[in-house]
Amino acid sequence: MSQPSCSAWPTPRTLALAATALGLLALLALHLLLALLSGLAAFALHRSLLQGLAARLPAGQARRLAMLLVLLAFGIGLAALVEGVAELSATSASGGLPRMMQLVIDTLDKLRASSPDWLATRLPTSALALHDAVSGWLHTHMAELQLWGNHTLRGLAYVLAGFVIGFLVAIDETRTPAATPFAQAWRASLQSLVAAFASVATAQLRIAAVNTLFTALYLLLALPLLGQPIPLASTLVVITFLASLLPIVGNLVSNTAIVLVSLTVSPWLGLVSLGFLVTVHKLEYFLNAHIVGSRIHVRTYELLAAMLVMDAVFGLAGLVAAPIYYAWLSQQWRADDASA
Repeated sequence: MSQPSCSAWPTPRTLALAATALGLLALLALHLLLALLSGLAAFALHRSLLQGLAARLPAGQARRLAMLLVLLAFGIGLAALVEGVAELSATSASGGLPRMMQLVIDTLDKLRASSPDWLATRLPTSALALHDAVSGWLHTHMAELQLWGNHTLRGLAYVLAGFVIGFLVAIDETRTPAATPFAQAWRASLQSLVAAFASVATAQLRIAAVNTLFTALYLLLALPLLGQPIPLASTLVVITFLASLLPIVGNLVSNTAIVLVSLTVSPWLGLVSLGFLVTVHKLEYFLNAHIVGSRIHVRTYELLAAMLVMDAVFGLAGLVAAPIYYAWLSQQWRADDASA
């Protein structure tokens, strides 16, 4: 009986790609997308710094300085987060919360004056009534709020853990050579994944710029020309840019802020802002696919289909991960075609 040929067995590259693909799907199934994105960001940052420094410094100094700069960026980010929480607490303690409550009450007064009777009778009529309504809602949804708080803390822990893991993997890659063909193939697959992440992140920066431009034209130009300027317009433009760096979720955050501030001017302006944002972001959904697709060298309809399938299977996390996963997969296809 003849023995099976060696070519019938999977190659180290095939095994490495299969392991990477299964790992990526498992991370989504285990709700670890934040850890993955944070780890990829740490790896990409370290590699980018190391490549830039290696052209100017000896290898040892470049490695040490790259490590120091990544740790410095991590410390600055952590300090900014702590400072933001502390500032929020200080603002509430110094009277920021009462001012916010008064703004909400003024907005409700405007809504009550321009709303139909069936809606006006359901709105709180005073600060005490608003307090009672909020307290009742909090009491009714206490379990959900506790769960949301736990998820938030867990998400922050995943981000921190992912960054540390990605940083350690990046250091190990520069110090320890791959000893086996599988290890070499796995590292090549990991580098391809990091490259895909970097391409998508660069495209997301362009998307944030486009989104911010549309928002600035609406808030800073269109509304003042119509005689309906809203407060904090410049701040909302900055928030839009920063939030748009986060795919999908960022748009929800910035849109909510814009609609709420618009409601403080008038209910109808809130509806107009909501309609504008919905229309613009529906158009941007296809624009985003085009920008990301051109960056990762895939067709727009392919990326839209991948986003649709990933959203159906994994929900919002799948929608966020789809461009990165499909960019990595398309790179493997192109590599196979080039070697064929």
